[in-house]
This record gives sequence, structure tokens and C-alpha cells, in this order.
Amino acid sequence: MATKQYAQWFRGSTPYISAHRDKTFVVLLPGEAVAHVNLTNIVHDLALLHVLGVRLVVVHGARPQIDAALPESTYHGHRRVTDGSAMTTITGIYGQIRTQLEALFSTGLPNTPLHNVEVPVFSGNFVVAKPVGIVDGVDHLFTGAARRIEKERLWATLSNGGIVVQSPIGFSSSGQAFNLPAEELAADIAIRIKADKLIMLSNINHVCDDQGQRVSTLTPTELERTPFLSDEQKSHMVCLARAVRGGVTKAQLVSFEDDGALLAELFTAAGEGTQIVEQQSRTVRQAVAEDVAGIVEVIRPLEERGILVRRERDRLEEEISQFMVAELDGIVVGCCAVYPYGRQVELACLAVHENYRNQSGANLGQSLLDAAEQFARDEDADEMFVLTTQTMDWFLERGFEETKVDRLPAEKQSLYNWQRNSIVMTKRI
Repeated sequence: MATKQYAQWFRGSTPYISAHRDKTFVVLLPGEAVAHVNLTNIVHDLALLHVLGVRLVVVHGARPQIDAALPESTYHGHRRVTDGSAMTTITGIYGQIRTQLEALFSTGLPNTPLHNVEVPVFSGNFVVAKPVGIVDGVDHLFTGAARRIEKERLWATLSNGGIVVQSPIGFSSSGQAFNLPAEELAADIAIRIKADKLIMLSNINHVCDDQGQRVSTLTPTELERTPFLSDEQKSHMVCLARAVRGGVTKAQLVSFEDDGALLAELFTAAGEGTQIVEQQSRTVRQAVAEDVAGIVEVIRPLEERGILVRRERDRLEEEISQFMVAELDGIVVGCCAVYPYGRQVELACLAVHENYRNQSGANLGQSLLDAAEQFARDEDADEMFVLTTQTMDWFLERGFEETKVDRLPAEKQSLYNWQRNSIVMTKRI
């Protein structure tokens, strides 16, 4: 029976082995995992993924190790405030952990026919950092955030068959080292190298519902609404949601305490942890009065930057019948307005919420444009026009052409703001 069960498991895992080959995973190994007795098994499972053709970036943390060395540390939110003397201690701890991980990877896959397989591990200055600065009146000193990921060099290392082990540290252009929150760095790397997965190892097995039952799949919004066990776990959840919204195909939460949980999550249909995926069905619909607050949230940042003309809330309420909205995870994440002028229609206020741009945002914008064009056809219009100051290239890529102000309907010409000097673009419908 045991042989049959093994055969069934192996047959079931085969499609996943094929699916994961040549994919890129970013894995967060928090400091608690580094200190856990299961660390050796985790590293060997990561080495197995490498042998199976997965490109790996492993970001390690060190919070409990640093807390033990610096018991007087202060926090602001989930971030440690790092002064100069603490930075010296922290970089030493990171070096010790990195050496520990490199030693474990160097053993290959012990007790298997692959025990002699070499698993090359690389570290480097792949992260350009900047200071967090002063937040809520608190100077974070040498606590930083990623300014840029050196994607080309990192990709070259991965393409040459190496595992990248990245400490949560970055350097400014002047050579100053900054301490970075490991979970934020893992999400930043996953987004910027367009990773296929972000995997966060945690001291919880999975997200649970109100009845304490495992939830295997969540959308980012559902994840954010789930009760959290601690501030640290909440910061992990926020980064998982941000990664998926930033274009990472899938993010997964897996236990570091259970031996084999990572493999069970990746190579079985049932899985072991919780995966976060963006809801695939995207709908664009006619806006209603209840959508005004959501539309305001979408367009306000663009109005403040001068990309969109400011609209007062009462005007939005009056013109809500002209608006369409894009919904994702049950919330308004994009909008546009269409105003008929006889055989012409104006496309206005096309916007996608800043949290849903990157890869997903491009598709949402296209969906809104498609819906607006269908509206124009239903109105028997044969031309759409738009006034833009900063998104000309986006419209050019979608068939619009630059034209003169006198191409606008007479009513619209009389309202044209010459000081704003918007570019007029048209498209045949």
C-alpha cells in the first residue's frame, strides 16, 4: 500500500514539476525559520527545487537574532530604527546567517543519489537602497527601503545556474549601508524581476476563516480583510498582497515548522498553505451613485499630480451616468467617463488605481477603453477623442492619432483650456 501511495503521489506531482521548471521564485526565509530545527530540511527542499530547474532568490531575515543582540532596539510600526552602532552589529549578524545558509546549500542533497550535485550560491550588491527618512516625526536613521534592484546582474546570476541568497541590506550610491525589512525587500525583488512566485515561510501554516478552517486561496483584498495574529504576520500579508497586485503571478504562505510543507504546497493539488492570486474575472460596468467614493479614491492621486483635471464630488454625482467602473475583488479599481457629442464621443477621466497598475493595470486600462469604444458604437458615433497631457504614448499604442483643436466639436472647442495645453487625440470607431 505504501508503494502505491508513493506512486500516486509521484504521478500527481509530475505536472507541477514540469510547470515549475524554468520559473523564478523569490523565497522569504525569516529569522525565525533560520533559528528553527527544520532549517536544514527547508534548505534541502530549496536545493531540490534548484535541481528541478527552478530559479531561486532566497531573502533571509534576522529579526529574533538582532533582537537578542540589541535588546534596546526601538521600533516604529514594524520597522526597526537603526542607528550607526546598531548597523555594525546587524551587518555582522547578516554575514553569519548568510554563511550558515551557504554551508547548508553546499551539502547538496544528502542521503540521495544527488548528494554530489553542486548547488552554487551567490550574494552581491543587487539592491540599491535609500533611507526611509523621518516618518511621523521619527528619524529612522540607517533603516532603508529599496530604491532599485539591479535586475540585469541578478538575472545573469540566475541564468548561470546560481541560487541568489540576499541579505536584507542595500547600499546607496555613496556606499552607505541601510537595513531593510526582509519581507518588503522580498516583495520588491519579486515585483521588479517579474517573478512567477513569491513564497513567504511563516510560523503559521495557513490563513484560517472564522471557523478556524484553512483557506487555500485568497485574493489580495480578501487577504487584507483577514484577522492577523501579530504585527509581523500582518506586514508579511501586506507584502504578499502588494506583490500580486504588482504583477507577481502567485504568492504563497507556507509553514517553516512542518517538514515538507513547502514541497506539499508546490507539488500537490490540495497544497499545504494559502495562495494569493489576483481575481482573473475583471468586469467593467455602468457606474452607480454608490461608486462615487471609489472613483474619488482612483482619480484623486492623478488630480493632485495634474494628470487629470480636478472634479468636485458634487460634479461626479451629477455625471455618474457618464461613468463606467472596473471592479476587482469587489472594489472599484478603475474608471472612465464617456460624453457624447453627436457623431463624436469624448473619453475622459480614464484611470486605474495606483495599487493595480504594472501588468494588471495595463489590462484594466484596456478593458475600460474597450468598454468605452463599445459605448461609442452603441451611440452610433464614428470617432472618439481624448485630451491628454502625459499619456500620449499609451493612446498612440491603441490606435489614437494626434490632431488639432479645431477637430473637436464646437462646444468642446469653446471650453478648451489653452493654459493646460492638452494634446488632442482621435480614433475612428
